[in-house]
Amino acid sequence: MMGPVTAATPQQFAADLPNQTEVVVIGGGIIGVMTAWELARAGVPCVLLEKGRVAGEQSSRNWGWIRAQGRDIAELPIMLESQAMWPRLAAEAGDVGLAQTGTLYLARDAADMARYADWITQAAPYQVSSRLLTSDQVADQIPGAARRWAGALWTPTDYRAEPWVTVPAFARAARDAGAVIIENCAARTLDLSGGRVTGVMTEAGLIACKRVVLAGGAWSSLFLRNHGIGIPQLSVRATVAATVPLGDVNPGGAVDDRLAWRKRRDGGFSLAPAGFHELFVGPDAFRAFGGFARQLIKDPLGTSYKPFAPKGFPDAWGTRRQWSGDCASPFEAMRVLDPRPNAARVKRLARDFATTFPGLGEVKIAQAWAGMIDVMPDVVPVVDHADTIPGLTICTGMCGHGFGIGPAMGRIVADLAQGNDAGHDISRFRLSRFSDGSRLVLGPNL
Repeated sequence: MMGPVTAATPQQFAADLPNQTEVVVIGGGIIGVMTAWELARAGVPCVLLEKGRVAGEQSSRNWGWIRAQGRDIAELPIMLESQAMWPRLAAEAGDVGLAQTGTLYLARDAADMARYADWITQAAPYQVSSRLLTSDQVADQIPGAARRWAGALWTPTDYRAEPWVTVPAFARAARDAGAVIIENCAARTLDLSGGRVTGVMTEAGLIACKRVVLAGGAWSSLFLRNHGIGIPQLSVRATVAATVPLGDVNPGGAVDDRLAWRKRRDGGFSLAPAGFHELFVGPDAFRAFGGFARQLIKDPLGTSYKPFAPKGFPDAWGTRRQWSGDCASPFEAMRVLDPRPNAARVKRLARDFATTFPGLGEVKIAQAWAGMIDVMPDVVPVVDHADTIPGLTICTGMCGHGFGIGPAMGRIVADLAQGNDAGHDISRFRLSRFSDGSRLVLGPNL
């Protein structure tokens, strides 16, 4: 049984650091990898720097859903582009477990059904395949369930894939296309001249470049703050468990008010608690509290609070906020952000899944893990140039929605880095929305 990439995963990408390149991409998750792949396809020399392992953090720890269903409407056209890309990318990169098995959001009551119907109305201009199912239709689609749901939102054209296989495979394809990818090499600081990007200072030395893409996930805010750019980004812990092989329930991803599940290609299921995340309170949490107030009141993340982050985490009380390029950075102190899963929630997941599907028999957990999801106050990412540092492009705060949309976001960011048009209206994702007086509009977080 395979699981997330960790610090113990053998290094796959060990190129020497060049003296110069055109674009440096910081971060080896799905966004960074796809950006590097798109740049390489375009013939643009690029180097991807990853402090630990490609896909070592949230990009190999997510649910593996590739969904248009429930997306923020501003993300939806980008997600549809991404879904059109996935089969081609999988064909080029090799078997990543890609399957078009659909997504089910199971409704507890009429209020859930009303929310789903409202989303379908908003999404109608994009001709998504989503539709509402009645309670009887759900029972036909998920036979053997002990629970009776009020109905569901169903999108049959959504996909699934295995994250820990996919992102390293895409990285190998990017390398084959000409991208230089270096693991175990932290980007410490930007090298600036006249306020403009002229390179990146890494732990292996300076690499000169004209442009930088920051796709650092949970570490982006810490990197940017060291350069005087503040973004209200926090990170929350999300726990996932994998069962031993079990019988069939439904082939795709599904979630109700208690848990989410997805069939894996090894025959087991990935399970996660629905709407439950944990925030380790640190300095950034206090700074960002005002921006997150509306989200916390509405509580779409179902967040539980922990007083202290483990040592070395991005928002731990002891993590340095300022450093120079000639000394070790916090990124070298923690190569892979590998939080412990919530053990009590793992036990509860097994119990809830077994209760929901008694015909499966005993639900044994083969392994469990957690990841840190980078979240923004309005539940949509930042995808923008940094006005105060010409040459820097930022893509972060994917709010747990990055795996599926990653291919198209990588294409967009690669175009932005080249000075090209994004091809979509990305004004909702602008960095200035946190400082220009705009009223933040919460995404649906369905």
